[in-house]
Amino acid sequence: MQSDWDELDRFDRMILGVLASEGRISIADLARRIGLSKSPTQARLRRLEADGVIQGYRALVDPIRLGLDHVAFAEVRLTDTREAALAAFNAAVAKIGEIEQVHMIAGNFDYLMKIRTRNMAEYRAVLAEKISTLPFVASTSTYVAMQAVKEDGPLGPLETVT
Repeated sequence: MQSDWDELDRFDRMILGVLASEGRISIADLARRIGLSKSPTQARLRRLEADGVIQGYRALVDPIRLGLDHVAFAEVRLTDTREAALAAFNAAVAKIGEIEQVHMIAGNFDYLMKIRTRNMAEYRAVLAEKISTLPFVASTSTYVAMQAVKEDGPLGPLETVT
């Protein structure tokens, strides 16, 4: 199966590379950085947005400065893994603001969650009152992060822009 990445040329990849680190760059500066004129750069950017390769723009907020420095990962096992149960769980988990990420896992448990709170007491309340009451939850196991070593991931082998 061919991915969108395979459809992108070197200029598209350079646009993504620049925007991944400088999302507020002007079209003129972006065009200069990738070596194209403004009009084709803007057309490429609009196409990447229309095709859903670029899903949006947002401010990166430092959770530590907001007092949200407690990070825990929770393994979740479900009592039922049929499609209806998974859909119910997925819809319910999307409504819990403290959960930053949720991934369905192929392994000894069904989901892995990243939960961010102010402290352990707040995490325990989220676990007891929100996560444990989600549809079809059989059990959870928690792992508390001591330090974030790397949180930003690569987009892939982006073209180098000099």
